Amino acid sequence: MQELHETLKFELNHLFKISEIAKSVYYYWLDRFKRPNKDDEVIEAIKTICEKCKYTYGYRRVTQALLNEGYKVNHKKVRKLMKSLKLTCTKFTHRGRKYKSFKGKVGKVANNLLKRRFNTNRPYQKVVTDITEFKLNNGQKLYLSVFMDLYSSEILSYGISSRPTLDIVLNPLKDFLNMRPNVNYRLTIHSDQGWHYQNKKYVSILKENNVFQSMSRKGNCLDNSVMENFFGLLKQEMFYGESFDNIQQLVEAIQEHITFYNNERIKTKLKGLSPKEFRKQTFEIIY
Repeated sequence: MQELHETLKFELNHLFKISEIAKSVYYYWLDRFKRPNKDDEVIEAIKTICEKCKYTYGYRRVTQALLNEGYKVNHKKVRKLMKSLKLTCTKFTHRGRKYKSFKGKVGKVANNLLKRRFNTNRPYQKVVTDITEFKLNNGQKLYLSVFMDLYSSEILSYGISSRPTLDIVLNPLKDFLNMRPNVNYRLTIHSDQGWHYQNKKYVSILKENNVFQSMSRKGNCLDNSVMENFFGLLKQEMFYGESFDNIQQLVEAIQEHITFYNNERIKTKLKGLSPKEFRKQTFEIIY
């Protein structure tokens, strides 16, 4: 064994002399190659984040998620690593049609109180609502009604039904109003001019709870663009490109994604927090 070691030592010295490489340089790089890759831990964290969000995060959101977990890494490096791992987001390529519930003037049409002022520094002050339609390959349809708080972008309540009846709006409205905490300012709920929101039962519930009603102008989707953007995001991340065998599978997927959106999906405008985390942290500070 000692003879073999002496032989290898002699051959290495010979190679150093021929290649004109210093012995210290050789042993430096030998030591470097033995060290674990310092990016391995970050790569595993990136893989976990992408898997958790079902590969819907781009590199900026992944960078924020890494920062939240204590990793100090530049967004350019994250982009490079994600590209090499083929983890780049490719979900946002499909554009769908909007469900239209407008049937003319069938009840009360409220003024546009919001006027695209979507920002607010108070939770439960400005809430937007709308209905969207999902259509399966077999022709079956599903409808989703949502109430969103503009303060934190949190989905406060929602209703799902195979038919766009009045209850799909009234039930989540009642759920939201029952869970709303006592605050010293009035709530405004904004919607389009769909027949659900003109219905006297809907208007009556708002009046009973001292809620201001606001509506978009006719044919102007930009007046409720926050809601439009949410539905687009929801469908891109959990519906388009996916296969659902039946309505129940789609219902479960929607419920799961809204839970993920509220509790885990981070937003840059919320300082890297999820809607529910942002609301919990800041609501205590305000009150």
